[in-house]
Amino acid sequence: MQFSSNEDYNLPLAKFESMLKTNNVFFFDSTDFEQITTHYLDEGKVTKAKKAIQLGLEQHPTSPELKLLQIEILIFENKLDLAERLLNEVQELQPGNEEIYIQRANILSKQDKHLQAIAMLKKALAIDNEMSGDIYSMIGMEYLFIDNYSEAKNFFIKSLKEDYLDYASLYNLVYCFEYLEEYSGCIYFLNDYLELNPYCEVAWHQLGKQYWNKKMFKEALSAYDFAIISDDSFIGAYLEKGKVLEKLKRYNEAIENYEYTLELDDPTSFAYLRIGKCHEKLGNYELARQFYYKTVHEDPLLDKGWIAITDFYYRNNNFQKALYYINKAISIDEENVLYWKRSAEINKQLSLYEEADIAYQKTVELGNYELETWVSWADILTHLGEYNSAIITLLQGLEFHPESSELEYRLASLYYLEHDDIKGQYHLLNALRHNYEGYEYISKLFPSIYCRPSVKNFITNFKKAS
Repeated sequence: MQFSSNEDYNLPLAKFESMLKTNNVFFFDSTDFEQITTHYLDEGKVTKAKKAIQLGLEQHPTSPELKLLQIEILIFENKLDLAERLLNEVQELQPGNEEIYIQRANILSKQDKHLQAIAMLKKALAIDNEMSGDIYSMIGMEYLFIDNYSEAKNFFIKSLKEDYLDYASLYNLVYCFEYLEEYSGCIYFLNDYLELNPYCEVAWHQLGKQYWNKKMFKEALSAYDFAIISDDSFIGAYLEKGKVLEKLKRYNEAIENYEYTLELDDPTSFAYLRIGKCHEKLGNYELARQFYYKTVHEDPLLDKGWIAITDFYYRNNNFQKALYYINKAISIDEENVLYWKRSAEINKQLSLYEEADIAYQKTVELGNYELETWVSWADILTHLGEYNSAIITLLQGLEFHPESSELEYRLASLYYLEHDDIKGQYHLLNALRHNYEGYEYISKLFPSIYCRPSVKNFITNFKKAS
């Protein structure tokens, strides 16, 4: 039991605090020690809780409830063997105490024996139905630990039927629905739940997210409105509502919601970034630029902020400034693949091909294997006249995109340029099989190859044969 503001409940706690300060020893009822210990545990003050347990057991050495609280602390401290020995002692005194099975379940859970923990919790459930809500929630957590989301979902639903104000179970339940991609089922449950608890801002917020997942943006907007009605200081609801308004192209309203979050609490880089994006959509380019700068000032490590500034200048064809800011971003985080990809694109626009080559190489090293990356990198190497390196790059790209005609047409052309007509024909045949119309790649990128009679005849004969 928590201590309330009521003086009668606070008296034992105040008396205990006074005893700690003066070293005087006062007598307390065992129930008082239980309440004092639970209070300290809820506050995260484990040292004081242990002191209360120690003094409590000195005055009430046979109290099973105090011993169980001692066991709870021992489990928290991973002193599992000692906790188990004490549990055996308590079980001899009170074999029908459901808390014994709950604490045994906690020990088993710590030992990664989750199915055995579930069995123990079900024993506790059979003894005492009054704690069924808490026990259902604990069982749900055990199923989560073993990635059994369907069973976890079922027990969190049971928990909420017993105690619909258990928001931890509500969050966990929504997580299960989302993991199972059962968005419609989650919407159905949340609407039923809101019949019981119509002013639950958490449920309205989660309902909005499910509608967002199903691209039901107007319904999501209504849900976030109800979340705000339930709690007009709910920052998360304003942020999510802003995202929906952006999707509906209602940018001025989105800005209002994002700005409201800045009034409610400390500013966030996310809000600044979204406000900047909205202003850019509205054509308020100077305001957009200012908010992008605020974004990176608030969180210098936020990659989306630096990318936003870089892209802002890139879209305005100010490639020198775009290069300046992407280099600044790279100096902060050299392992960010997005930064290197943007760097490659910008250097390409500035005809800094060697720098673009280095950037593409780094992009691939960091794990970006998109088709566009391989194609662009190979084109840069081709422009530099490094045909062999371009061929190696394209062959690497084919390992990730084996049916890409873009890669095959380029490979064919490069082999022809390197006077290896056999490999050229091999890759040209592959390319034509994947995408016949794609031979225009050759006519645009390698006109000298396309104009060769042997190549034209090969393409024509393939068409006739097919």
